[in-house]
Amino acid sequence: MALSRALVRSVGLRVICSSTAAQPVQSRPLPAPKVSPDLNSFVFRTHTCGELCAAHIGQEVRLCGWIQYQRQGAFIVLRDFDGLTQIVMPQEESIAHLKKILCELPLESVITVTGTVIPRPPGQANLEMSTGKIEVRMQHAEILNRCKKLPFETNELVKASPGVETQTQKSEALRMQHRYLDLRSSQLQYNLRLRSQMVMRMREYLCNLHGFVDVETPTLFKKTPGGAKEFVVPSREPGKFYCLPQSPQQFKQMLMVGGLDRYFQVARCYRDEGSKPDRQPEFTQIDIEMSFVDQARIQKLIEGLIKYSWPEEKGDIDTPFPSMTYSEAMDSYGVDKPDTRFEMKIVDVSEVFRNTEISFLRDVLSHPCGAVRVISVADGVKYLKKKDLENLTELAKALFNQDLTFVALQPDGTWKSAHAKILTNVEKSQLCHATNLQKGDVLILTAGDRTMANVALGKLRLKCADILESRGVALRDPGIFNFLWVVDFPLFLPKEDSPEEFESAHHPFTAPHPDDAHLIYREPGKVRSQHYDLVLNGNEIGGGSVRIHNMELQHYVLEKILKEDSGLLSHLLEALDSGAPPHGGIALGLDRLIALTVGASSIRDVIAFPKSFRGRDLMSNAPDSVSPEELSPYHIQVNWPAEVHEDYEKS
Repeated sequence: MALSRALVRSVGLRVICSSTAAQPVQSRPLPAPKVSPDLNSFVFRTHTCGELCAAHIGQEVRLCGWIQYQRQGAFIVLRDFDGLTQIVMPQEESIAHLKKILCELPLESVITVTGTVIPRPPGQANLEMSTGKIEVRMQHAEILNRCKKLPFETNELVKASPGVETQTQKSEALRMQHRYLDLRSSQLQYNLRLRSQMVMRMREYLCNLHGFVDVETPTLFKKTPGGAKEFVVPSREPGKFYCLPQSPQQFKQMLMVGGLDRYFQVARCYRDEGSKPDRQPEFTQIDIEMSFVDQARIQKLIEGLIKYSWPEEKGDIDTPFPSMTYSEAMDSYGVDKPDTRFEMKIVDVSEVFRNTEISFLRDVLSHPCGAVRVISVADGVKYLKKKDLENLTELAKALFNQDLTFVALQPDGTWKSAHAKILTNVEKSQLCHATNLQKGDVLILTAGDRTMANVALGKLRLKCADILESRGVALRDPGIFNFLWVVDFPLFLPKEDSPEEFESAHHPFTAPHPDDAHLIYREPGKVRSQHYDLVLNGNEIGGGSVRIHNMELQHYVLEKILKEDSGLLSHLLEALDSGAPPHGGIALGLDRLIALTVGASSIRDVIAFPKSFRGRDLMSNAPDSVSPEELSPYHIQVNWPAEVHEDYEKS
């Protein structure tokens, strides 16, 4: 009976003991004890190239790997995924032929070596290698594959420590064209293995500890109203197309209607976003949905998930994560994903200049939405050059049509500004008090519409951080991980090209904030949402919401507010009208999370086979042309470029 109960517990089902039949018990499987993986099971080798040590001296071993170095015709350094081992070649005449072959093999050739582990001679230990106290005296070797001349040397890539870029690395385009070589680098090996470990820990936390069900949702779907552009896939039905899903959003909501209660998926998602920097047309989300839940409980789940899966070598992270409203983020940082590792907050100094003699400031403040906003750059007199100020001015004008004013408090206490003579002593005093201005600091001031001024200063704040860091000022420590919840987003935003119309700030399935629900029929522009973003060091790594589970409200939002064709979502509306429970969820951007965790400069460095800046696979040259004959079953005609058409005619 005990064994049967244990088996039932292992799959997370309810069990009922005969003596307590009236009290069903929800089983909770215990986490399995940590077991070191057997890296040598099922393969030729007896050990990896990174595990041999003094304890193995005297043992006969078999290693497999790539030739990393050849030294003086007497040594070979063999490499595999786990590390390096030095192989010493005996000088006996009996293996002279084999020695000659090995010494003439190109680097990166693949061999297997059998030999005996021996200590290195006194004074020759290499403490920088995990195997640096031993070497393997070769008895036999077999060439498994000879390497041709490579388009670039891989030694520098392999030697580079994780997180350290070398000057000798080739262009990223060349590395992506030969990604199978680039993957041999220590950095990419580290990134992909850490990614795998974190995902496995996430699965353990969600599925084993909290009963989530891992469900695969379809890749071929249909067009979704709003959101990013979708990839279109032709079908054999004339004029009908699939779309690749931006996310499993609708599927996971219908899983909740279906009573699955807790859903999880490592989901592949697709967005045709063109050539946006550091984006990928296909990417991975940790996708989560729950029934009978509210915002606070979802946030608590995610905090526990990240803490549980966080790599030990990256240090502890504190929970709960701090929280900030959307309005607070925009007012203090000018962005909805603030980097809180450094200060330089935006400060409102409108009251300082309410009665100023500076005419353009007085004119701005005469308008209802007018404001004077400022950021303070500590030691800006020292670090900001004249050219920097000119570039900042051009940036603000080009992107936001905002003019800038610079005010510097010199180390000797004098004020330097185009308006220094007009500033009164009272204004100077109030400005110092409002901004905590110190000698040597520079104020960057802009005036205009409050929202636009905030956005402009938010951009300039990050630009100033770049400038200061280029001059040796440590502002954004990559070893610090500042998680932050941003909440209370607006439910709707005015469309850029048509401000009198609305679009969803998150997506059309987000529920209104309970305190603002009554406004949705009268003043939808004032309604806050139950949308929440998770931010890490100024990067959005997750976004979610409590969903609309009422069919009538969902229909109203689609048809009356967003002016979308609700017929495209008839399946979802019918599901919501079939007894949908309250539900909500979140999607974590796995690629971005891993990139920030390992300190990668691009998400391409944590994806095994990424696309280029323009969405191309440089290794296989995808996307590629398809012949008219192959397109025929899909009832598609293409206006071929002349050179492509000629090539097909010839073939």
